[in-house]
Amino acid sequence: MIMQELTQPIDRATLLAQANKMIREHEDYIAGMVATDVEQKNGVLVFRGEYFMDEQGLPTAKTTAVFNMFKYLAHQLSEKYHLLP
Repeated sequence: MIMQELTQPIDRATLLAQANKMIREHEDYIAGMVATDVEQKNGVLVFRGEYFMDEQGLPTAKTTAVFNMFKYLAHQLSEKYHLLP
């Protein structure tokens, strides 16, 4: 895979620790925002975590902020790393 020749291997725990550090240091950080899982799909790191849905399971203003943060992480970290199997 060409992508892996350009990126460094990283384990899931180390990647999540780095991602959560980036979240906490980001200007759009919201208390409780955390990445709890990550997987790789077609060379892109996809982060998951609390999305702050309301009681009916509908998105809130915080949901958009979390989505944008996870998108930011995907852009920043997919260029640098690939997950170890």
